[in-house]
Amino acid sequence: MTSAGTAVRNAVTSMTSTAKVADLQRDTIDNNIGPSLTTDHGVKISDTDTWLKASDGNKSGPSLLEDQISREKIHRFDHERIPERVVHARGTGAHGFFKVLNDRASKYTFAPVLTDTSRNTPIFVRFSTVQGSKGSADTVRDVRGFAMKFYTEEGNWDIVGNDIPVFFIQDAVKFPDIIHAVKPEPHTEVPQGQSAHNNFWDFVGLQPESTHMVMWVMSDRGIPRSFRMMQGFGVNTYTLINAKGERHFVKFHMIPELGVHSLMWDEALKIGGQDPDFHRKDLHEAIDNGCPPKWTFAIQVIEESREHDFDFDILDATKIWPEELVPLIEIGEFVLNRTVDEFFAETEQAAFCTSHIVPGIGFSDDPLLQGRNFSYFDTQITRLGVNWEQIPINRPICPVMNHHRGGQSQHRITKSTVNYWPNRQELNAPYPINKGGFEEYPQKVNGIKQRMRGAKFNEHFSQAQLFYNSLSPHEKVHLINAMSFELSHCDDPTVYETYTKLLRNVDIDLAKAVARNVNGIISDTPARENHARSTPTLSQLYYAPKEPTIATRRIAILLADGFNYTEVQAIRAVLASSKAVNFIIGPRRGKIHAAGQTMGSSAGIIVDHHFEGQRSTLFDAILIPSGAEHIKTLAANGRVVHWIREAFGHCKAIGAIGEAVTFVRHSLNLPELDFADDSDAVVSSYGVVTTGKYVATSAAVDVLAIAPSSKGFASSFAFEISKHRCFERELDGLVSRVAF
Repeated sequence: MTSAGTAVRNAVTSMTSTAKVADLQRDTIDNNIGPSLTTDHGVKISDTDTWLKASDGNKSGPSLLEDQISREKIHRFDHERIPERVVHARGTGAHGFFKVLNDRASKYTFAPVLTDTSRNTPIFVRFSTVQGSKGSADTVRDVRGFAMKFYTEEGNWDIVGNDIPVFFIQDAVKFPDIIHAVKPEPHTEVPQGQSAHNNFWDFVGLQPESTHMVMWVMSDRGIPRSFRMMQGFGVNTYTLINAKGERHFVKFHMIPELGVHSLMWDEALKIGGQDPDFHRKDLHEAIDNGCPPKWTFAIQVIEESREHDFDFDILDATKIWPEELVPLIEIGEFVLNRTVDEFFAETEQAAFCTSHIVPGIGFSDDPLLQGRNFSYFDTQITRLGVNWEQIPINRPICPVMNHHRGGQSQHRITKSTVNYWPNRQELNAPYPINKGGFEEYPQKVNGIKQRMRGAKFNEHFSQAQLFYNSLSPHEKVHLINAMSFELSHCDDPTVYETYTKLLRNVDIDLAKAVARNVNGIISDTPARENHARSTPTLSQLYYAPKEPTIATRRIAILLADGFNYTEVQAIRAVLASSKAVNFIIGPRRGKIHAAGQTMGSSAGIIVDHHFEGQRSTLFDAILIPSGAEHIKTLAANGRVVHWIREAFGHCKAIGAIGEAVTFVRHSLNLPELDFADDSDAVVSSYGVVTTGKYVATSAAVDVLAIAPSSKGFASSFAFEISKHRCFERELDGLVSRVAF
């Protein structure tokens, strides 16, 4: 990080302290201010480079077992790692705060974390992939974990959610099966970090309840552009209890301020090799540059008396509650504004439990939740020891006192003559309910012990149809392509034939399209008719920001010696004013010079990356300014031509000025595209924004708004970026005609 970047981060850090951050300082050691090196038991170390040996002074002799300093150093290194998470192993996290903005939730719950507008509740959020190990890539097609820990004054509350609102299974007892199936196959330990293999598709083909979830994962939701552009969902059905003792069923939603956006599949594959840490870097970059990500926090609520009023079981985790039936109620927002100080101590040791709730929130009979409540607590004990809740990142900020003692990694020293209840001193007595003690809702329960699921749990395809019907045309194309890619990796005919037959229960055209691509079972007869119902809220397009924004978008500016300096600086200023992040990409890392500047002079611009060091996949848009000499250099470089074609193929905005317009036209060679002439008029065609010249009047227009403009080049370019992608290129067949 540059000195300027360090200064920005330090400034951000100083302004983002919360009660939890302050609590963590109790266990934070700043190596920058000393003291000198010591052992874990505090003895100062004089030599950390050489093991104590029996030596004559001329040659090395045998190392001595008595060297406690060296033994401690090696011993601690041998045990640096804790067991990796079975699922969600690869992740990253950040600190922030949650704020309630209104009293809408008070009708349903007395939990202050959801009702008290005077509070700023510290939070820690961990994002993750599910299938791969810690060493897998960020951009694989997968479900993303969206786990939140609220450090409330009443105790820790965890939402262990995902970026998809449903799950593969209805009952927790099937969790080992779905995870074993999606993990690398046991005889080869491949593939790592993806679901494109026989075992996964064999399982979901024989488990129809997974169909709805598979549709979501195979859609663009499976390859998000950024953690900051993902929705979050609690998935499970919880309950809320109000001050009157009334219970309501609830689902939790997190809606990103920047909209819901995804990568292109080819782009995701390439980034997996070019920059496998893309998502975690992206989160840090946004926070360090003063653009902390923000989400709206909303709830869906169903009165207990209406539990059975729907054609689906509201406790079925493979089903959503359609917003037309159960509207979202926006009650707050949360911001992630502080990166961690040490990844292992905070992000890796962060542990979440679905059973961590606070008074005013309760459990439902959701059979997936019931099993998760056991499994998650058990998992944390396995990874971190029975005292895992004493680890600083997991420790509540409210007082903790109980009669738990001993166990691995116990570091609390409790001064007491008794460690049980009741005791003669009446120490650490239970809290009365009227003083905040947790109370279970008095739910009436009766029945017969048996293994069964409710009748409505047996319907598996209606909501899968609803999801598919609700996708935009380009989203449907992407889903078909994703399924075709995945099933083409299955070499067992039984697997891909079974799944293409199952798709006939969703949509016959979908089934036929996939079957043709993978040599599956093609039929003109649907297994069930598509009900044709749709809802706008399931398409990512629905969540576009209310006002166009390019905040945190990464813009690559391609330059060589001889570029137009004034033009570049003016456009950079306009983009920066909208909080976009721009990078100079050139033929070499270091300084390049504008037209009229001599080589070696103090003038010029520092290049952030060279053309081979970064690729178009890592940016949201590319810009090529004018300058005859610099364009001549770019046009002679095949990699730069590839930058343009690849960005076009991934439907990204491309901007060109002056001599760069002809360069872009020749690079793409598509007669359907319109380009600007030598005037200052701006032409936008399929997301390619061009102008013949960028003059002072253009710069004046550009500072006004992110919108199409006949004279404002940067305004029009920013508008195309704000749309995320120009998918019309793909739908009109232009992408398939460009080699990238």
